[in-house]
Amino acid sequence: QFFNLLPTLTALENVALTAEMAQDGYDPQVILEKVKLGDRSEHYPGQLSGGQQQRVAIARALAMNPKIMLFDEPTSALDPEMIQEVLDVMLQLAKEGMTMVVVSHEMGFAQAAADRAVLMDEGLIVEEAVPEILFSNPKQERTKAFLSKIL
Repeated sequence: QFFNLLPTLTALENVALTAEMAQDGYDPQVILEKVKLGDRSEHYPGQLSGGQQQRVAIARALAMNPKIMLFDEPTSALDPEMIQEVLDVMLQLAKEGMTMVVVSHEMGFAQAAADRAVLMDEGLIVEEAVPEILFSNPKQERTKAFLSKIL
């Protein structure tokens, strides 16, 4: 994955640059603390793990004060030990009311964070429901087959 961080800027500077562009008066240090990276503000991207880089990228997006955030497999390129750090930040954003569209194979996260869950196959929607129904009582055979292999 590529997190679009500027390698010659610290984590704080990467977020500050975005906050300046947004002109919303956001404090980049506060945003880094929100994604659990307040202690890494002076580190450069090359000094951060993949999960930490992903969280700096999330902080940059938050500095723009978005109404919605889009995530495409946000944990796919991360070491297994770093995945939960990113998911915890995203779960907190969901609890705070951030609207997110997330493409993910992290079914536990989807169950915990989603208001709606959608199973897609070959670019088509197979089934859509609230997570409680989709994961425990799916209607479509394709959904049942998929969930039986990953849950």
